[in-house]
Amino acid sequence: MLPTGVARYAIGDVQGCMASLERLLAMIAYRPGHDELWLTGDLVNRGPRSLDVLRWARAQGESVVTVLGNHDLHLLSRAAGVSPEKKRDTLGDVLAAPDRDELLDWLRARPLVHVADGFAMVHAGFHPRWTIDDIRARAAEIEHELRAPSWRAFLAHVPGPAGPWSSRLVSGERWRAILSYFVRVRTCFADGRSDPTFDGAPAQAPAGNLPWFGFTDAAWATHTAVFGHWAALGLDVGPHHLGLDTGCVWGRALTALRLPDRAVFQVKAVESAS
Repeated sequence: MLPTGVARYAIGDVQGCMASLERLLAMIAYRPGHDELWLTGDLVNRGPRSLDVLRWARAQGESVVTVLGNHDLHLLSRAAGVSPEKKRDTLGDVLAAPDRDELLDWLRARPLVHVADGFAMVHAGFHPRWTIDDIRARAAEIEHELRAPSWRAFLAHVPGPAGPWSSRLVSGERWRAILSYFVRVRTCFADGRSDPTFDGAPAQAPAGNLPWFGFTDAAWATHTAVFGHWAALGLDVGPHHLGLDTGCVWGRALTALRLPDRAVFQVKAVESAS
């Protein structure tokens, strides 16, 4: 539980949009060292100030909790030399920074999932059959690899298509399947398989696809999921899910949600990657 007088906010994907983040922090009157910010991942990329966002987040200490998103993992993969530069990447300032190694070490030590006080924060989503205990265990597998001295070799196994999840999977196939939920899923088929191709609004999903949080018997729904990643979904507040990616990097808005009472705060994006 939060101490009396401490505010806890969850904030959607920042993606290098430091100016928008600064405006949002001013709106909520964020008090460093006192309030708590949960960031849904994708701190970096496509926006213009990824380096500033990383430096700021690291400097906040325990006031900021962030999970890893697909763009954060892409930055680590580029630093490891296992992923090529993509057309819309804006990671050059991070990769050339004098404090690059310290920032990357801090980033790869971030969790995939953060669970506290009835909430479970992840960048993208969960398999509908995973319990919170399952989720913690599978996140720990990836976190162990990323924090090990062999993290570069681990990331070399991550690129490529993910097959259906099975507890019998091992090594690269297992890691890719786990990450296909934690950092990439938007919709699932009826049997829980993620659809890697769809990124539109839920109403446009192919027949037989549901939002990953749309399964009425989801095993993880003992908690409220807090997530980003799905810009076409936008702000989406349900009984057991809080979707917070409101497309800041695409010129829309950056959103904070105060978790105890679900009050919403938004600023118009300053930046746009379009």
